[in-house]
Amino acid sequence: MLKQFAAMLSITLFILLFVVPFTSADQKLKVVATIFPLYDFAREVGGDRIDASMLLPPGVEAHTFEPRPQDIVRLNKADVFLYTGQFMEPWAADLLKGVTNKGLVAVDTSTGISLMDEEEHGEAQGEEHGEEPPEGHAHHGHEGKDPHIWLDPVLAQTMVDTIAQAFSQKDPLNSAFYQANAESYKARLKDLDARFAATLSMCQIRTIIYAGHFAFGYFAKRYDLDHVSPYKGFSPDAEPAPKSIKEIIDTIKSVGSNTIYYEELIDPKVARMISGETGARLELLHGAHNVAKDKIASLSYLKIMEANLPKLKEGLECQ
Repeated sequence: MLKQFAAMLSITLFILLFVVPFTSADQKLKVVATIFPLYDFAREVGGDRIDASMLLPPGVEAHTFEPRPQDIVRLNKADVFLYTGQFMEPWAADLLKGVTNKGLVAVDTSTGISLMDEEEHGEAQGEEHGEEPPEGHAHHGHEGKDPHIWLDPVLAQTMVDTIAQAFSQKDPLNSAFYQANAESYKARLKDLDARFAATLSMCQIRTIIYAGHFAFGYFAKRYDLDHVSPYKGFSPDAEPAPKSIKEIIDTIKSVGSNTIYYEELIDPKVARMISGETGARLELLHGAHNVAKDKIASLSYLKIMEANLPKLKEGLECQ
């Protein structure tokens, strides 16, 4: 009897010492996010209770990405899949059709958010002031809808709530943990919004001149700014028409701007061309789609947006 007890005790100790730690690690939610802001929001909400990865390889421009066969393998091993919506990732529906993982929770993080179409972008760009937007401005190439909701810190809070709900659905035992993290992070997003609102309310120039495929439509609308871009879509291979470039040059001269912004991860050749014609200086305005491989651990959505603020303050001549 004593020998049997000793044997059972040994087995129990073995389980406690070796099996439990591995089981605990395996219980982390495996989360796959399409783009950097979703990946970063997941890190903030999930903390050490999740194992997060990004479908978009670091350093790759988001709008040219197409999923690979190995991505289906990744999703078959995942618990939660986060994507922005059908207009940012039109391939997501087909990708999910190839997934056999019945337990996967696929989350459209644009749920509950009203997406802007081209007409609404026109209002953000100046139509509400009785102006007609120049041809070629604020077109997005996403079937008439703009998916760049994360660049509005207020809408980002809705996305964080959606992510927290998904984690709680998949892992109800840790729901309080996810909800608490979400509330803490949303408080930081509210502070970010307040700082943008305070700074951008006192700008001499009210037009963001962007020589990239413009992603800041929701941002501009939030802070009552206009925006112009020479691109009609988001493909980095697309070339803006000479007429659109001339309109940007004319806009720079008419508003008195000395700054032209360009986007991350794309050669700013159009911005350099316009700068050469106007003398405007170049400044990166980061859309947070993705970051370089060596920056993924050190950068965050908040750091990117906080770095954008002084650049906008200077370029728009805010007091």
